[in-house]
Amino acid sequence: MKFLIDECLSPELAGLAKRCGYEESSHLHWRGLSGRKDWELTPIIVDGDWTFVTKNSVDFRGPKEAPGSKGQYAAVAIHAGLICLNGPPGMDLDMQLELFDEALIEIGSDGDLINQVLEVTAEDDDTIHVRRYFLPADI
Repeated sequence: MKFLIDECLSPELAGLAKRCGYEESSHLHWRGLSGRKDWELTPIIVDGDWTFVTKNSVDFRGPKEAPGSKGQYAAVAIHAGLICLNGPPGMDLDMQLELFDEALIEIGSDGDLINQVLEVTAEDDDTIHVRRYFLPADI
């Protein structure tokens, strides 16, 4: 598994992934992909067999109430996984690292994310909620 970290998140997440044994992980900026539109990134992510990590959940998985109904992954038949880090607006580096660490722990228990979304959400009561589901849902 290799992670591609969205430009809306810190490159330090890619560093964390590398330290945890995911040596091929990278950041959009490191690959010269900063500023690309989501629709331009999707084929690069899918064709490169990347597990994409973003905080722009709606843009990639669609609305929370109906994942896959819209968003960049709505028309993707097979993908290496999508990790959505959901936190408060202006999520700081510590929160990003904490949420991604939770994602890595979850992946460690079952590393298969093919056609799955892993949502890691910081709740208002300071708890972290992890949810995993298939996208597309008919798998």
